[in-house]
Amino acid sequence: MKGAGKLLVGVVWLSALLFGLYIFVFYFIGSLTGGISLWNEGLPNLYDANGQAANIGIGAHFAAGSIILMLGSIQLITYIRNSYPQLHRWLGRLYVGAAIITAIGGLSFIITRGTIGGIPMDIAFAGYGLLTLIAAIAAISFARAQKFERHRAWAIRLYALAIGSWLYRMYYGFWFLFTGGVGHTQHFDGPFDVFMNFFFYLPNLLVAEIFIGRYKALQNSVAKSLATAGMFTASTFLLLATYFFTKQFWLPSMVQTWVNFHS
Repeated sequence: MKGAGKLLVGVVWLSALLFGLYIFVFYFIGSLTGGISLWNEGLPNLYDANGQAANIGIGAHFAAGSIILMLGSIQLITYIRNSYPQLHRWLGRLYVGAAIITAIGGLSFIITRGTIGGIPMDIAFAGYGLLTLIAAIAAISFARAQKFERHRAWAIRLYALAIGSWLYRMYYGFWFLFTGGVGHTQHFDGPFDVFMNFFFYLPNLLVAEIFIGRYKALQNSVAKSLATAGMFTASTFLLLATYFFTKQFWLPSMVQTWVNFHS
């Protein structure tokens, strides 16, 4: 089970790293080349020429969000924490700072413009932002107070929330692959969309509690076998999805944005 867990964490890190790099290049570097209006090709209703406050908020959300996706898994590596505590602390400050900016940027966008999915998405995404903000503040506060067990618990919760934006894309990718998009609408207010508003981050917190060790659900051999099989299956699916997304969307968008930046 330990090997399956390491494989899953490695796959998540690789995929989240690639997605974070895509977010940084397409949304942040792309904005430097005047391609802000292209944001709407990735996600509808993001850019509005008449709503600069919301544009700044969502821009900060994406820029900082790319940092937490790329750095998050490094903070979970025990060897780095034990062998390079200074690096862990400084990366942790950067990670938490980026998480706070991400949360505030996303919340400001919701308050000033609202999401494309209307009130259900507004409530769910605002809840996601508030939980991320709380987890980030708690993680750094307990670290400064040298209450490291509680710091570890909140850092794991923060990581579970941080990868939510990546999981959101993964879930939609799998859903379209297997169902063709049943229950999804152009305005993200279909049954599947409403379900996904909460599903992309709430189950993550349950998994985080298992990693933290609050529950003893994985102590018997049957549970361990099921968990091992589940993690191997998840790793396989995520590898396939990452390959598909990188080849079809992330890499072409990054290459085109980079070409525009240097032209």
